[in-house]
Amino acid sequence: MYKKYKIELSLKEREQINQCIHDKKTSKGIRNRCLILLLADESQGQIPKQIEIAQRVGVSDVTVYHTIKDYCTYGLESTLHYRQRPNPGRPAAITGEEEARIIALACSEPPNGYARWTIRLLTSRVIELGILESVGRETIRQTLKKRNLSLI
Repeated sequence: MYKKYKIELSLKEREQINQCIHDKKTSKGIRNRCLILLLADESQGQIPKQIEIAQRVGVSDVTVYHTIKDYCTYGLESTLHYRQRPNPGRPAAITGEEEARIIALACSEPPNGYARWTIRLLTSRVIELGILESVGRETIRQTLKKRNLSLI
């Protein structure tokens, strides 16, 4: 049967993989990748099928396929490290100072005519006071929930 990706590790690569496996700082995911590469190495003789490798390592057969593909496509260094995202995630909608002002407002006395603060009331007051130019109710709710604050 034709195999699209074949792994033949050099002696130096095998040593690097063994060091990575025995390093205490190595995560379980990277350790699994190392084991997959060692089991799929054709320079050591007959190799098991990908399904058998997956069962031995305790991962899915898709993980085995992608690990072998990554090694053949990107090389050993890239396979043994998690990829960094090219763009960081979205920045937080509320900074620490703004969050503190919102929490202080929620802990203060409600305005006249109201028995307690509501999310809608807080949202409108935050915009009114100029803490934020615009903000959604969900953002205010999540900010309060993060600090275990209840408006009841």
